[in-house]
Amino acid sequence: VQLQASGGGLVQTGGSLSLSCAVSGRIEIYYYMGWFRQAPGKEREFVAWISWRGDTTEYVDAVKNRFTISRDIDKNILYLQMNDLKSEDTGVYSCASGRGRREPRRTSDYDWWGQGTQVTVSS
Repeated sequence: VQLQASGGGLVQTGGSLSLSCAVSGRIEIYYYMGWFRQAPGKEREFVAWISWRGDTTEYVDAVKNRFTISRDIDKNILYLQMNDLKSEDTGVYSCASGRGRREPRRTSDYDWWGQGTQVTVSS
């Protein structure tokens, strides 16, 4: 599986950005997809994940009710809609895919990773 994230940029506090992740290769319906982010000087952290079926999503508390993860199974694209952005959302956002875990919140739960895209939120 190959993944390529895009859509990052510079936005002001309270603004919105939409990230995309193009997914290619053999994707099984039981796979899951996730978004992680890494702020400067900090470890990579979980943001959200979705089952490739689309019937399950989970978010880190800090982004609940602001971010929405979704996927287009026909186009093989993973999305992350980010609204009401805050300065603490700044970081490099990466998409990932994996299998075999019920609640994949750790980086070790994922088998394939795309390169990151920079999101900068200025006040």
